[in-house]
Amino acid sequence: MRFQAPESLSEQIAQHIGQRIVTGDLEPGERIQELKVAGELNVSRGSVREALLILQRRHLVEIFPRRGAVVSRLTPELVNSLYDIYIDLLCMLGRKVLERWSGEQLSGVMGQVRELQAVIDALNSSGGDAAEQVIDAGFGVMRYAYGLVENPFLEETLENFRPAISRTYFVALENFRDELEETGRFFRLLADAAIRGDSPGLEQAICEFGEHQRQQVLSILREEVSA
Repeated sequence: MRFQAPESLSEQIAQHIGQRIVTGDLEPGERIQELKVAGELNVSRGSVREALLILQRRHLVEIFPRRGAVVSRLTPELVNSLYDIYIDLLCMLGRKVLERWSGEQLSGVMGQVRELQAVIDALNSSGGDAAEQVIDAGFGVMRYAYGLVENPFLEETLENFRPAISRTYFVALENFRDELEETGRFFRLLADAAIRGDSPGLEQAICEFGEHQRQQVLSILREEVSA
């Protein structure tokens, strides 16, 4: 049996601000004023300060003396560092799933992927919240895998990366509309490999999609620099 403590107020505030950063509502370099946020959310400045420290650990904000918290900038160095380790962690998650479960026992994976595909099929590519819905559905597949593996350390580590990877994922989906279908294709390949018990195929799908997404984000950053 697993017991999960309710999220603290600071964590809830961090998730609220973090989502605004992920979706670009708060732009890189923009200052986050503790007093203003506290007033908007009707919470104490102490809770906001704790939330900003959480976001700093998640690499969504930077905190400077006398200047306070500002939204961090996506840089090629940050993106490369993120994908270097995130791809390896996803491969580890995939291997652990196949080590513990056989193809017949993984039918639930296909159910999760069908749900994701239904989200993609139902979305209008011009919809403003398309990226958010696909990102959430994609992490739903990961949460299913967590339950199969039952490794709290791996789960916690991957979840800590979720805000940063969601931010880059959002950038890719917002700038390349064909990424919606590419995401669906990736999860179908992932599910097929899992059902077959094909560990090399599973890792290849993860690596190829991760590298594809890395390059998409890097190309956007290069365009911003040259603009």
